[in-house]
Amino acid sequence: MNGSVDAPILRVRRWLKPVSDALLIAAAFALAYLARYHWQWLRQLEPTYFVPLRVYIPSIAALTAILMLMLWVSGAYGDARGRGLWDEGVIVLRSVVLGIATMIVAVFLSTPSFYSRLIFGYTGIFALVLLGVARIVERNVMNRLHRRGIGVQRLLIAGVGEIGQSVMRSCIARPELGRVVVGFVDDDPERAVTDIGRFKALGTLSDLPALIVAHRVDEVVVALPWQAHRRILEVVRACERENVRVRIVPDLFQLSLSQMVVENLDGIPLIGVTEPHLAAWERIVKRAIDLLGAAVGLLVLLPLMAALALAVRIDSPGPAIFRQERVGRGGRTFTCLKFRTMVRDAEAQLDALRDRNEADGPLFKIKDDPRRTRVGKFLRRTSLDELPQLWNVLRGEMSLTGPRPAIPAEVAQYEPWHLRRLEVSPGISGMWQVSGRSDVGFDEMVLLDIYYIENWSPLLDLRIILKTIPVALFGKGAY
Repeated sequence: MNGSVDAPILRVRRWLKPVSDALLIAAAFALAYLARYHWQWLRQLEPTYFVPLRVYIPSIAALTAILMLMLWVSGAYGDARGRGLWDEGVIVLRSVVLGIATMIVAVFLSTPSFYSRLIFGYTGIFALVLLGVARIVERNVMNRLHRRGIGVQRLLIAGVGEIGQSVMRSCIARPELGRVVVGFVDDDPERAVTDIGRFKALGTLSDLPALIVAHRVDEVVVALPWQAHRRILEVVRACERENVRVRIVPDLFQLSLSQMVVENLDGIPLIGVTEPHLAAWERIVKRAIDLLGAAVGLLVLLPLMAALALAVRIDSPGPAIFRQERVGRGGRTFTCLKFRTMVRDAEAQLDALRDRNEADGPLFKIKDDPRRTRVGKFLRRTSLDELPQLWNVLRGEMSLTGPRPAIPAEVAQYEPWHLRRLEVSPGISGMWQVSGRSDVGFDEMVLLDIYYIENWSPLLDLRIILKTIPVALFGKGAY
């Protein structure tokens, strides 16, 4: 959707957030009053010290004003794009603590001593809870709207080198940021006409003014190398003439795509650059998680796996387990285990079906593959066919999360930049699997894999595992 169409949503969000915060702060004080004078938490209250709520009305107004000021100064009502929920929580915590402290000092310097001290502590706790929950709800609502294309910013990328591709990776991996790439331009003749997954090659930098109008672009992201500084200035001027916001990714950002190592030579700082990869401690942590998860999974799911194996054998002749050579970390091959979902001679029928391939790139996928068995259709839709890969995880050939394991024939067709997905062990689940699976194109899958490699953390793995459960249950993009 065009950003101008969604502008009312953004305007409503800008004024609704401070208004809701003000109401929630007042509600927090009201709850604190109930906790102190009616529920009497922590300490019993003598009847002679009872204070009606109306006495606190000036304090409610003052505290609301103070906390709103603290939140505004902390940037709570500025542009929150790219700001994580943790950052929002820190802003709220800092603002509430400083605001409550300021209010306590002001009250006890200017009002009688019958004011309860505990009521302000309760107010701080309730304010933290209510404001925190409000931000979680807001984030979830905006994420859902952004995933539907509502309230998003339409980006056009100028330059599709490594820096430009990193912007694409972030937009795919984090749709909640509210940015949608409509396409890219590049002066390289080959790049200017070659799409990258869903991202369309729209031409050269000279076509930029017409493309801004034709595609209703809200923002142009310039991701050109520093050698093209003159072209960068031309792009900036073109965007200014079209009254479109322009953002420049500095060429030094290339360093953040790698790991910087700072050394000292007699007081002279030396910056070294290494390609991004999991550090030794990160590999140890990831391997420990894999071992624990795979061992527990096999023990808990063993009865289910036995029942599925029996169902596969009864449904069609052939072994219950399908073994296939796959390519793992560093290009090493291994035998990948899956429950058999196709007829026994499925591999022999492959050549006759190649003209029905519905996937792009080196992948081969048919939505209604005639080789699948009845049980196989169920296993594919629910991803239960991949449970035997827990054994591959125990053996160290795979991980619980990571890139999809590729077959050697696919790897033989990789372009050089595709090979980066082989830097880590393949996974039973991954960003591709929780982002639509077969509905996601090959180039987009690789972009997601590279994003995973560059941004790996135990928390990211946990997010993927948690997202895998509903994806498997509803079978989105599975065939």
